Amino acid sequence: MKNALTRIRSTADYQFGKGVGIKLFPENVDIEYSKATGRIRYVYLNGERLATLRPTDGLLSLSITAAQTVAENRGVAKGFVTVQNGVSKFIADGGDVFAVHVVAVDEEVHAKDEVIIVDEDHHVLAVGRALLSASEMKAFKTGAAVKVRRGSAKES
Repeated sequence: MKNALTRIRSTADYQFGKGVGIKLFPENVDIEYSKATGRIRYVYLNGERLATLRPTDGLLSLSITAAQTVAENRGVAKGFVTVQNGVSKFIADGGDVFAVHVVAVDEEVHAKDEVIIVDEDHHVLAVGRALLSASEMKAFKTGAAVKVRRGSAKES
């Protein structure tokens, strides 16, 4: 268990910034393993799923609850895409983020990265996978920038 906790914390630090792992995954998390491979699959806290370890690349896919924890530590955390307040409801309902609506994006964001979408007031709207890099999101005025996996309105 200790080794698994260290692994998921290290993965979170790599993806979202140094120090995020320990804040996101306290000592009392439950780790579920894949029956087929024996690898870490899900991480729960008090019965609620915080994250899934993706089998394709070994990185984390976050729940809205976990995204909110990361957002609370925004000073050290990375991986945020900020969108216009006018599209907040659409994205919170699970709609994809279009490049034209992106107000700001962390420089470290690359295509296929896990990102947290927030509005201009820093409220977490959704989690998803970047389709474009940070520089492309800023430069492009058409097309999808982030494929939303889960909007905050669907979890509340």
